Amino acid sequence: MQDRATRIIMLVVAVLLAILVLQPYVNTYFTSAREPRPVAARGDLAEFERATIQVFETVAPSVVQVVSLSGRGAGRGRTTEAEPSGSGTGFVWDAAGHIVTNHHVVENGTSFAVRLASGEVRPAEVVGRAPNYDLAVLRLQRQGALPAPLNVGSSADLKVGQTAYAIGNPFGLDQSLTTGVVSALKRRLPTSGGREVADVIQTDAAINPGNSGGPLLDSAGRLIGVNTAIYSPSGTSAGIGFAIPVDVVNRVVPELIRAGRVPTPGIGILAGDETLAAQLGVTGVVVADVVPGSPADRAGLRGVDPRAGIVGDVIVGVEDTPVRRLSDLTDRLERVGVGNTVRLQIVRNNRSETVEVSVIDVEQQGGRARRP
Repeated sequence: MQDRATRIIMLVVAVLLAILVLQPYVNTYFTSAREPRPVAARGDLAEFERATIQVFETVAPSVVQVVSLSGRGAGRGRTTEAEPSGSGTGFVWDAAGHIVTNHHVVENGTSFAVRLASGEVRPAEVVGRAPNYDLAVLRLQRQGALPAPLNVGSSADLKVGQTAYAIGNPFGLDQSLTTGVVSALKRRLPTSGGREVADVIQTDAAINPGNSGGPLLDSAGRLIGVNTAIYSPSGTSAGIGFAIPVDVVNRVVPELIRAGRVPTPGIGILAGDETLAAQLGVTGVVVADVVPGSPADRAGLRGVDPRAGIVGDVIVGVEDTPVRRLSDLTDRLERVGVGNTVRLQIVRNNRSETVEVSVIDVEQQGGRARRP
Protein backbone atom coordinates (compact mmCIF):
# COMPACT_ATOMS: atom_id res chain seq x y z
CA MET A 1 0.00 0.00 0.00
CA GLN A 2 2.80 2.39 0.91
CA ASP A 3 4.69 1.59 -2.34
CA ARG A 4 1.58 2.39 -4.35
CA ALA A 5 1.17 5.77 -2.62
CA THR A 6 4.82 6.54 -3.26
CA ARG A 7 4.43 5.75 -6.97
CA ILE A 8 1.36 7.97 -7.19
CA ILE A 9 3.21 10.86 -5.52
CA MET A 10 6.19 10.44 -7.84
CA LEU A 11 3.88 10.34 -10.86
CA VAL A 12 2.19 13.55 -9.75
CA VAL A 13 5.58 15.23 -9.25
CA ALA A 14 6.72 14.07 -12.68
CA VAL A 15 3.57 15.45 -14.29
CA LEU A 16 4.02 18.80 -12.52
CA LEU A 17 7.66 19.01 -13.63
CA ALA A 18 6.67 18.18 -17.18
CA ILE A 19 4.05 20.94 -17.12
CA LEU A 20 6.64 23.45 -15.82
CA VAL A 21 9.17 22.47 -18.48
CA LEU A 22 6.71 22.38 -21.36
CA GLN A 23 4.71 25.49 -20.37
CA PRO A 24 6.85 28.03 -22.31
CA TYR A 25 6.65 25.89 -25.45
CA VAL A 26 2.91 25.44 -25.05
CA ASN A 27 2.41 29.17 -24.50
CA THR A 28 4.56 30.00 -27.52
CA TYR A 29 2.61 27.58 -29.70
CA PHE A 30 -0.81 28.87 -28.73
CA THR A 31 0.00 32.62 -28.36
CA SER A 32 2.44 33.27 -31.23
CA ALA A 33 1.18 35.85 -33.75
CA ARG A 34 1.70 34.00 -37.04
CA GLU A 35 -0.25 36.59 -39.00
CA PRO A 36 0.14 40.40 -39.20
CA ARG A 37 -1.37 41.98 -36.12
CA PRO A 38 -4.32 44.35 -36.49
CA VAL A 39 -3.43 48.05 -36.47
CA ALA A 40 -4.68 49.87 -33.39
CA ALA A 41 -6.49 53.16 -33.92
CA ARG A 42 -4.05 56.06 -33.45
CA GLY A 43 -6.45 58.84 -32.71
CA ASP A 44 -5.65 62.49 -33.34
CA LEU A 45 -2.09 63.81 -33.09
CA ALA A 46 -1.37 66.05 -30.15
CA GLU A 47 -1.64 69.77 -30.89
CA PHE A 48 2.09 70.36 -30.40
CA GLU A 49 2.83 67.49 -32.81
CA ARG A 50 0.61 68.98 -35.49
CA ALA A 51 2.28 72.36 -35.02
CA THR A 52 5.76 70.82 -35.40
CA ILE A 53 4.74 68.89 -38.51
CA GLN A 54 3.25 72.01 -40.07
CA VAL A 55 6.44 74.00 -39.45
CA PHE A 56 8.58 71.31 -41.06
CA GLU A 57 6.32 70.70 -44.06
CA THR A 58 6.06 74.44 -44.72
CA VAL A 59 9.73 75.35 -44.34
CA ALA A 60 11.69 72.22 -45.37
CA PRO A 61 11.23 72.71 -49.15
CA SER A 62 13.03 76.06 -48.87
CA VAL A 63 16.05 74.60 -47.02
CA VAL A 64 18.98 73.52 -49.19
CA GLN A 65 22.37 71.85 -48.90
CA VAL A 66 25.39 73.97 -49.83
CA VAL A 67 28.55 72.21 -51.00
CA SER A 68 31.85 74.03 -51.47
CA LEU A 69 34.16 72.62 -54.15
CA SER A 70 37.85 73.13 -54.78
CA GLY A 71 40.60 71.62 -56.90
CA ARG A 72 41.03 71.05 -60.62
CA GLY A 73 37.91 71.76 -62.60
CA ALA A 74 36.32 73.92 -59.88
CA GLY A 75 35.18 77.39 -60.77
CA ARG A 76 33.14 79.06 -63.49
CA GLY A 77 30.23 76.79 -62.74
CA ARG A 78 32.22 73.61 -63.45
CA THR A 79 32.51 70.82 -60.90
CA THR A 80 34.39 68.19 -62.95
CA GLU A 81 37.09 66.53 -60.83
CA ALA A 82 36.51 69.09 -58.10
CA GLU A 83 36.67 67.87 -54.52
CA PRO A 84 34.22 68.91 -51.78
CA SER A 85 35.94 71.26 -49.33
CA GLY A 86 32.98 71.90 -47.08
CA SER A 87 29.28 71.30 -46.68
CA GLY A 88 26.53 73.06 -44.85
CA THR A 89 22.98 74.28 -45.05
CA GLY A 90 21.31 77.31 -46.59
CA PHE A 91 17.84 78.58 -47.36
CA VAL A 92 16.02 80.44 -50.10
CA TRP A 93 16.02 84.18 -49.42
CA ASP A 94 14.14 85.56 -52.43
CA ALA A 95 12.59 84.67 -55.77
CA ALA A 96 15.78 85.77 -57.59
CA GLY A 97 17.56 82.62 -56.41
CA HIS A 98 19.64 84.07 -53.57
CA ILE A 99 20.65 81.55 -50.92
CA VAL A 100 21.77 82.57 -47.42
CA THR A 101 24.33 80.49 -45.54
CA ASN A 102 27.33 80.91 -43.23
CA HIS A 103 30.54 82.47 -44.45
CA HIS A 104 32.58 79.62 -42.98
CA VAL A 105 30.64 77.16 -45.16
CA VAL A 106 31.90 78.80 -48.38
CA GLU A 107 35.19 80.44 -47.40
CA ASN A 108 37.41 77.58 -48.65
CA GLY A 109 35.56 76.85 -51.89
CA THR A 110 36.27 78.01 -55.43
CA SER A 111 32.94 76.86 -56.83
CA PHE A 112 29.68 75.88 -55.25
CA ALA A 113 26.73 73.56 -55.72
CA VAL A 114 23.32 73.80 -54.12
CA ARG A 115 21.09 70.76 -53.74
CA LEU A 116 17.43 71.64 -53.43
CA ALA A 117 14.98 69.70 -51.30
CA SER A 118 13.68 68.09 -54.51
CA GLY A 119 17.13 66.55 -55.09
CA GLU A 120 17.98 68.84 -58.00
CA VAL A 121 21.55 70.15 -57.94
CA ARG A 122 22.32 73.61 -59.32
CA PRO A 123 25.63 75.47 -59.57
CA ALA A 124 25.87 78.69 -57.59
CA GLU A 125 28.21 81.62 -57.14
CA VAL A 126 28.97 83.74 -54.10
CA VAL A 127 27.70 87.29 -54.52
CA GLY A 128 28.56 88.58 -51.07
CA ARG A 129 30.53 87.70 -47.95
CA ALA A 130 30.44 89.13 -44.43
CA PRO A 131 33.07 87.37 -42.28
CA ASN A 132 32.33 89.74 -39.39
CA TYR A 133 28.83 88.26 -39.20
CA ASP A 134 29.63 84.76 -40.51
CA LEU A 135 27.12 85.27 -43.32
CA ALA A 136 27.36 84.76 -47.08
CA VAL A 137 24.93 84.96 -49.99
CA LEU A 138 25.01 82.74 -53.07
CA ARG A 139 23.00 83.06 -56.27
CA LEU A 140 21.83 80.05 -58.24
CA GLN A 141 23.33 80.19 -61.73
CA ARG A 142 20.67 78.13 -63.44
CA GLN A 143 17.18 79.53 -63.32
CA GLY A 144 14.12 77.46 -62.68
CA ALA A 145 11.22 77.05 -60.30
CA LEU A 146 12.15 77.69 -56.67
CA PRO A 147 10.47 77.02 -53.35
CA ALA A 148 9.01 80.02 -51.57
CA PRO A 149 11.43 82.21 -49.57
CA LEU A 150 11.22 81.80 -45.81
CA ASN A 151 9.02 84.15 -43.84
CA VAL A 152 11.19 86.53 -41.82
CA GLY A 153 10.46 87.09 -38.14
CA SER A 154 12.09 89.30 -35.52
CA SER A 155 14.69 88.52 -32.90
CA ALA A 156 14.04 91.68 -30.88
CA ASP A 157 11.03 90.22 -29.06
CA LEU A 158 12.27 86.66 -28.46
CA LYS A 159 11.76 85.17 -25.01
CA VAL A 160 13.87 82.57 -23.25
CA GLY A 161 11.84 79.36 -23.14
CA GLN A 162 9.91 79.75 -26.38
CA THR A 163 10.05 76.88 -28.85
CA ALA A 164 12.78 76.83 -31.48
CA TYR A 165 13.13 74.57 -34.53
CA ALA A 166 16.31 73.92 -36.54
CA ILE A 167 16.25 72.40 -40.03
CA GLY A 168 19.47 71.40 -41.77
CA ASN A 169 21.77 68.72 -43.10
CA PRO A 170 23.77 67.40 -40.12
CA PHE A 171 26.56 65.05 -41.22
CA GLY A 172 25.15 65.24 -44.75
CA LEU A 173 21.76 63.83 -43.69
CA ASP A 174 19.38 66.18 -45.46
CA GLN A 175 16.11 67.63 -44.23
CA SER A 176 16.62 66.91 -40.54
CA LEU A 177 14.45 68.64 -37.94
CA THR A 178 15.45 69.18 -34.33
CA THR A 179 13.43 70.99 -31.70
CA GLY A 180 14.20 72.76 -28.47
CA VAL A 181 13.82 76.14 -26.87
CA VAL A 182 15.53 79.49 -26.91
CA SER A 183 17.97 78.84 -24.06
CA ALA A 184 19.49 82.31 -23.73
CA LEU A 185 19.68 85.66 -25.49
CA LYS A 186 22.28 88.40 -25.96
CA ARG A 187 25.19 85.98 -26.23
CA ARG A 188 28.31 87.16 -28.07
CA LEU A 189 29.96 85.09 -30.79
CA PRO A 190 33.51 85.67 -32.14
CA THR A 191 33.78 85.42 -35.93
CA SER A 192 36.61 84.81 -38.37
CA GLY A 193 36.52 88.52 -39.22
CA GLY A 194 38.06 89.35 -35.86
CA ARG A 195 34.92 90.86 -34.38
CA GLU A 196 31.95 89.62 -32.39
CA VAL A 197 28.28 89.31 -33.29
CA ALA A 198 26.12 90.74 -30.53
CA ASP A 199 22.72 89.51 -29.31
CA VAL A 200 23.35 85.95 -30.53
CA ILE A 201 20.63 83.39 -29.80
CA GLN A 202 21.48 80.27 -27.79
CA THR A 203 19.32 77.18 -28.28
CA ASP A 204 19.27 73.59 -27.10
CA ALA A 205 17.82 72.39 -30.42
CA ALA A 206 20.47 69.92 -31.61
CA ILE A 207 22.90 71.57 -34.03
CA ASN A 208 25.67 69.43 -35.50
CA PRO A 209 28.30 69.84 -38.24
CA GLY A 210 26.36 70.35 -41.47
CA ASN A 211 23.64 72.41 -39.79
CA SER A 212 25.69 75.58 -40.28
CA GLY A 213 23.82 78.15 -42.33
CA GLY A 214 20.42 76.58 -41.72
CA PRO A 215 17.39 78.39 -40.34
CA LEU A 216 16.33 78.64 -36.72
CA LEU A 217 12.56 79.07 -36.62
CA ASP A 218 9.85 80.03 -34.19
CA SER A 219 6.57 78.15 -33.75
CA ALA A 220 5.00 80.19 -36.57
CA GLY A 221 7.67 78.90 -38.97
CA ARG A 222 9.31 82.35 -39.23
CA LEU A 223 13.06 82.79 -39.50
CA ILE A 224 14.50 84.02 -36.19
CA GLY A 225 18.18 83.17 -36.72
CA VAL A 226 20.84 81.47 -38.82
CA ASN A 227 22.48 78.50 -37.08
CA THR A 228 26.21 79.04 -37.00
CA ALA A 229 28.04 77.19 -34.24
CA ILE A 230 27.92 74.71 -31.39
CA TYR A 231 29.81 74.61 -28.13
CA SER A 232 31.11 71.08 -27.72
CA PRO A 233 34.54 69.60 -26.92
CA SER A 234 33.58 66.51 -28.96
CA GLY A 235 32.40 68.50 -31.99
CA THR A 236 28.86 67.14 -31.76
CA SER A 237 25.76 68.67 -30.24
CA ALA A 238 25.94 69.17 -26.49
CA GLY A 239 22.73 71.13 -26.22
CA ILE A 240 24.43 74.51 -26.69
CA GLY A 241 24.01 75.92 -30.17
CA PHE A 242 24.18 79.49 -31.42
CA ALA A 243 22.34 81.38 -34.15
CA ILE A 244 22.92 84.80 -35.69
CA PRO A 245 19.81 86.86 -34.87
CA VAL A 246 17.47 87.50 -37.79
CA ASP A 247 17.48 91.26 -37.20
CA VAL A 248 21.20 91.22 -38.06
CA VAL A 249 20.60 88.88 -41.01
CA ASN A 250 17.83 91.09 -42.38
CA ARG A 251 20.18 94.09 -42.27
CA VAL A 252 23.30 92.40 -43.65
CA VAL A 253 21.91 90.18 -46.42
CA PRO A 254 20.33 92.96 -48.54
CA GLU A 255 23.64 94.83 -48.37
CA LEU A 256 25.51 91.73 -49.55
CA ILE A 257 23.10 91.30 -52.45
CA ARG A 258 23.42 94.96 -53.39
CA ALA A 259 27.14 95.59 -52.89
CA GLY A 260 28.79 92.23 -52.17
CA ARG A 261 30.10 93.41 -48.82
CA VAL A 262 29.01 95.10 -45.63
CA PRO A 263 30.69 98.25 -44.30
CA THR A 264 32.71 97.80 -41.12
CA PRO A 265 31.98 100.85 -38.96
CA GLY A 266 34.94 102.21 -37.04
CA ILE A 267 36.74 105.35 -35.96
CA GLY A 268 40.36 104.42 -36.76
CA ILE A 269 41.89 103.08 -33.56
CA LEU A 270 43.78 99.92 -32.68
CA ALA A 271 42.23 98.56 -29.50
CA GLY A 272 44.41 97.05 -26.80
CA ASP A 273 43.80 93.48 -25.73
CA GLU A 274 41.18 93.09 -23.02
CA THR A 275 43.82 91.58 -20.73
CA LEU A 276 45.66 94.93 -20.90
CA ALA A 277 42.61 96.72 -19.53
CA ALA A 278 42.35 94.13 -16.77
CA GLN A 279 46.03 94.57 -15.89
CA LEU A 280 45.55 98.32 -15.73
CA GLY A 281 42.49 97.88 -13.56
CA VAL A 282 40.21 99.80 -15.93
CA THR A 283 36.86 98.92 -17.42
CA GLY A 284 36.62 99.91 -21.07
CA VAL A 285 38.53 99.78 -24.34
CA VAL A 286 42.15 100.92 -24.15
CA VAL A 287 43.24 102.89 -27.22
CA ALA A 288 46.55 101.22 -28.08
CA ASP A 289 47.17 103.23 -31.27
CA VAL A 290 45.50 105.80 -33.48
CA VAL A 291 45.58 105.61 -37.28
CA PRO A 292 47.08 108.80 -38.73
CA GLY A 293 44.50 110.91 -40.54
CA SER A 294 41.58 108.88 -39.16
CA PRO A 295 38.52 110.39 -37.43
CA ALA A 296 40.01 109.30 -34.09
CA ASP A 297 43.23 111.13 -34.94
CA ARG A 298 41.34 114.28 -35.96
CA ALA A 299 39.31 114.11 -32.74
CA GLY A 300 42.52 114.03 -30.70
CA LEU A 301 42.31 110.52 -29.27
CA ARG A 302 45.61 109.31 -27.86
CA GLY A 303 47.18 105.87 -27.95
CA VAL A 304 49.65 104.19 -25.63
CA ASP A 305 53.13 105.74 -25.46
CA PRO A 306 55.35 102.84 -24.31
CA ARG A 307 58.52 104.96 -24.22
CA ALA A 308 56.97 107.51 -21.89
CA GLY A 309 54.99 104.84 -20.05
CA ILE A 310 51.73 106.71 -20.70
CA VAL A 311 48.49 104.75 -20.96
CA GLY A 312 46.29 105.68 -23.90
CA ASP A 313 42.75 106.96 -23.68
CA VAL A 314 40.19 104.49 -22.37
CA ILE A 315 36.77 104.51 -24.09
CA VAL A 316 34.18 103.88 -21.40
CA GLY A 317 30.97 104.90 -23.17
CA VAL A 318 29.28 105.57 -26.50
CA GLU A 319 26.31 107.93 -26.57
CA ASP A 320 26.06 107.49 -22.77
CA THR A 321 25.89 103.70 -23.14
CA PRO A 322 28.61 101.97 -21.06
CA VAL A 323 31.46 100.26 -22.93
CA ARG A 324 33.13 97.44 -21.04
CA ARG A 325 34.91 95.64 -23.87
CA LEU A 326 35.63 95.90 -27.58
CA SER A 327 32.41 94.15 -28.66
CA ASP A 328 30.38 96.82 -26.82
CA LEU A 329 32.15 99.51 -28.82
CA THR A 330 31.80 97.80 -32.22
CA ASP A 331 28.14 97.02 -31.53
CA ARG A 332 27.36 100.66 -30.77
CA LEU A 333 29.29 101.89 -33.83
CA GLU A 334 27.28 99.51 -36.04
CA ARG A 335 24.07 100.89 -34.62
CA VAL A 336 25.19 104.47 -35.28
CA GLY A 337 26.29 103.60 -38.83
CA VAL A 338 28.90 104.80 -41.30
CA GLY A 339 28.74 108.51 -42.13
CA ASN A 340 27.34 109.60 -38.77
CA THR A 341 28.97 111.21 -35.76
CA VAL A 342 29.19 109.56 -32.37
CA ARG A 343 29.91 110.89 -28.89
CA LEU A 344 32.51 108.95 -26.94
CA GLN A 345 33.01 109.07 -23.21
CA ILE A 346 36.71 108.56 -22.45
CA VAL A 347 39.01 108.53 -19.45
CA ARG A 348 42.29 110.40 -19.94
CA ASN A 349 44.76 110.82 -17.11
CA ASN A 350 42.04 109.78 -14.64
CA ARG A 351 39.71 112.48 -15.91
CA SER A 352 36.46 111.97 -17.81
CA GLU A 353 36.01 113.71 -21.15
CA THR A 354 33.62 113.61 -24.09
CA VAL A 355 34.71 113.76 -27.72
CA GLU A 356 32.82 113.61 -31.01
CA VAL A 357 34.13 111.26 -33.71
CA SER A 358 32.94 110.46 -37.24
CA VAL A 359 32.17 106.81 -38.05
CA ILE A 360 33.82 105.49 -41.24
CA ASP A 361 34.12 102.17 -43.09
CA VAL A 362 37.49 100.99 -41.80
CA GLU A 363 37.72 98.16 -44.34
CA GLN A 364 38.02 100.75 -47.09
CA GLN A 365 40.78 102.40 -45.08
CA GLY A 366 42.82 99.18 -44.91
CA GLY A 367 41.55 97.38 -41.80
CA ARG A 368 43.84 95.99 -39.10
CA ALA A 369 43.17 93.41 -36.45
CA ARG A 370 41.01 94.64 -33.56
CA ARG A 371 40.50 97.97 -35.30
CA PRO A 372 37.12 99.60 -34.65
